[in-house]
Amino acid sequence: MALISAFAFGGSGVAAKPLISAGLEPLHVTWLRVAGAALVMLPVAWRHRRLLLRRPALLMGFGLLAVAGVQACYFAALSRIPVGVALLIEYLAPALVLGWVRFVQRKPVSRAAAVGVVLAVGGLACVVEVWAGLGFDPVGIVLALGAACCQVGYFVLSDHGSDGEDAADPLGVIAFGLLIGAVVLTVVARPWEMDWPVLGGSAYMDGARVPAALLLGWIVLVATVLAYLTGVLSVRRLSPQVAGVVACLEAVIATVLAWVLLGEHLTAPQIVGGVVVLAGAFIAQSATPKGDGAGEGPGGGAASVATGGTGEGGPATGGTAEDGGVGGGRGLSSGSRAS
Repeated sequence: MALISAFAFGGSGVAAKPLISAGLEPLHVTWLRVAGAALVMLPVAWRHRRLLLRRPALLMGFGLLAVAGVQACYFAALSRIPVGVALLIEYLAPALVLGWVRFVQRKPVSRAAAVGVVLAVGGLACVVEVWAGLGFDPVGIVLALGAACCQVGYFVLSDHGSDGEDAADPLGVIAFGLLIGAVVLTVVARPWEMDWPVLGGSAYMDGARVPAALLLGWIVLVATVLAYLTGVLSVRRLSPQVAGVVACLEAVIATVLAWVLLGEHLTAPQIVGGVVVLAGAFIAQSATPKGDGAGEGPGGGAASVATGGTGEGGPATGGTAEDGGVGGGRGLSSGSRAS
């Protein structure tokens, strides 16, 4: 599920770029993506309407951070710093998740998970060719860090409340998160200023004409609805830090899809970086719980999250638990979730 989520999120960029080239603003494409997904998930939100009373803080946090926060911070950062730099900083999120587990929750983390994060971030530096255009505007760096922090919120909140009797249904969390994110992005993106006729025409993908509506449908149904659903479920079956490292594959997937569909060729450093990211994800996935018996049980519990283990107990497996869950408060890219 984590790989499906990474593919779906990573495929957003190759569909969004032709729409942007056709005349839509990047923030307008983002609003269409989130608002369209919110409409699709509206019946689900109605079915889980009791979540508004049971878990209002979780829903607000997911909508503001995991949906709207990453989007707004990422695009604001792009106006000040290069895409490669912003994308790399955003994908410091896996390392920040480890910091959350280690220093906020005060739980140990596995050596494999830590090594995996280091390799993945290093590989990403090659994939995005961060050396190609370094422009360190302080405000831009802060905004990109804000996107990374919001992405941490995605992983932590996806795991929040995943075990115990008051576990929040992931479908309901995603549905209300998209609704809340759509409302927030409506204020930021001002869709009434969008060039709506573009959606009735065609866009060009490496010279081939593709209906703009088809591209939008892919972005909404696959790159958002399917991506968020499989992403949240994967976090609950793995752990925030392990799923975060696997999510780094989005940049690799986005680069490969751009090569195949948009004619944007890979360079040798990008290929090497992709291999390094894959190695980091594999090492993190191989992490297992410490065999001390502490916290072990049908669902893996906190011990599983703290050590980066996967567990085998169902959707709640690997859930972080501190009095019922982790408190706390994710995106699209030229290939990332913020795209």
